[in-house]
Amino acid sequence: MRELVLGGQKSGKSRWAEARAARWLQAEPRHRAVLLATAQARDAEMRARIERHRRERAERVPGLETLELGEDDVPSMLLRQSSPQALVVVDCLTLWLTQLWWPAEARHATAQPTPSLTDVQARVDALLHALQQVGGPVVLVSNEIGLGVIPMGVQVRAFVDALGALNQRVAAVCERVTLMVAGCPCVVKGDV
Repeated sequence: MRELVLGGQKSGKSRWAEARAARWLQAEPRHRAVLLATAQARDAEMRARIERHRRERAERVPGLETLELGEDDVPSMLLRQSSPQALVVVDCLTLWLTQLWWPAEARHATAQPTPSLTDVQARVDALLHALQQVGGPVVLVSNEIGLGVIPMGVQVRAFVDALGALNQRVAAVCERVTLMVAGCPCVVKGDV
């Protein structure tokens, strides 16, 4: 079973994914659960946020192993961690796409970053291929950012479009899609 969990910032997406992992771990002693964390600590606020998430996640789901990807790629790590006895949570696709769109070296440059759309598309294609090859359950978390105002900048509009396209493609291969609104799950596809 593959599930995509969408929602706005602080909508309860990660908590929903963690609850899925907790239920998985409780269902069978041989089960394991691993979270692939895509956030990278590029500044003090993000370092503090990541540390807070680590602490809170360990309290909520003690058996959930967390792997911080750093420069590792989601598709390859997803395939390495997937098995019939392992539930893999990817949190989150939005940050993963952000890092593809604006690599670290481009974020620190004075010029506006220009993503290689071919490279980004190839990585997205690899993710979709990996999702079709996984050997066990997967829960993917992503932001639904297309519900607000249209951004002013061309690059931000292009990113919103790219994330929307990514979410649509991932949803197409998932058996279940859940939209989180104020901590409440709304079934979009499949069952809860």
